[in-house]
Amino acid sequence: METRSERIVLETSRHRISGELTLPREGYRSRLSDYLNRSELSFIPLADVEIGPLAPNGDPESMIYRDFVAVAVRDIGLAYPEAASEA
Repeated sequence: METRSERIVLETSRHRISGELTLPREGYRSRLSDYLNRSELSFIPLADVEIGPLAPNGDPESMIYRDFVAVAVRDIGLAYPEAASEA
């Protein structure tokens, strides 16, 4: 199966987390909404991750960078493609 990476943003009650999610290139579950609606999904794996406070304070030192994180689905309040946040 061919895959693609999509940079997404996940917001929890305290953090804004952005990272690369691997999705199928086309077809079933190739959209973020399809991926998130999987009933068996407990964690979302992200690569090249930036984690910051939900209310940014402008301090670059408040950002945390990780190669990989797994975010618990139950903690996510909002999810969207990062490109949508730039519009």
